[in-house]
Amino acid sequence: MTDIRVVLVDDQHLVRAGLRALLERAPDITVVGEAGDGATGLDAVRTEQPDVVLMDVRMPGTDGLEATRRILTDPRLTGVQVVMLTTFDDDEYLFEAIRAGAAGFLLKDTPPDALRAAVRTVAGGDALLSPAVTRRVLAAAARSPVADTRRLAGLTERERDVLAQVGTGRSNAEIGAELHLSPDTARTYVSRLLTKLDARDRSQLVVIAYETGLVTPGGT
Repeated sequence: MTDIRVVLVDDQHLVRAGLRALLERAPDITVVGEAGDGATGLDAVRTEQPDVVLMDVRMPGTDGLEATRRILTDPRLTGVQVVMLTTFDDDEYLFEAIRAGAAGFLLKDTPPDALRAAVRTVAGGDALLSPAVTRRVLAAAARSPVADTRRLAGLTERERDVLAQVGTGRSNAEIGAELHLSPDTARTYVSRLLTKLDARDRSQLVVIAYETGLVTPGGT
């Protein structure tokens, strides 16, 4: 198995050392770089071209959200996945991180096995968005005063159905069961939605589902 290459960006040296020790207990994960702020982290990512970046949210100078935006809009860094890592259980940070293109959001007290599993998940191209996180995205999006439905204009009725299912946090298999599709067909629809909506990953599809009002608190 090819090693998953990780860069750690956190302003606390002890946190980085702890993360490195936890991650490198796994034979398939290697930490290839570290940085103590967003700007230096961006340089490290450009140099190392990792698979995954674990990015602290609050740092001096360039914070984690801005660094994430720069990484995920840099054409030289296509394929790099960012997981936001913080001690702050804050919905606004969560929502902004996903809008910036982050593939996931973890608290720093995440258990070691879950941390390593998260790195593997995003390295494999999947979003790290648990049902609990999905509910918090819903709550944050619901605070937006007006739903903008214009992004849905180019979607077919079936594509809207699939987007609504993604918005509630369902997997491809669960979407297939709900809409009487095979998991492969559901996966094809999700891929088509990513292209049509210019979304980086499944997390951003969830945000779009709520921002457009396709999914609302308490129902679809």
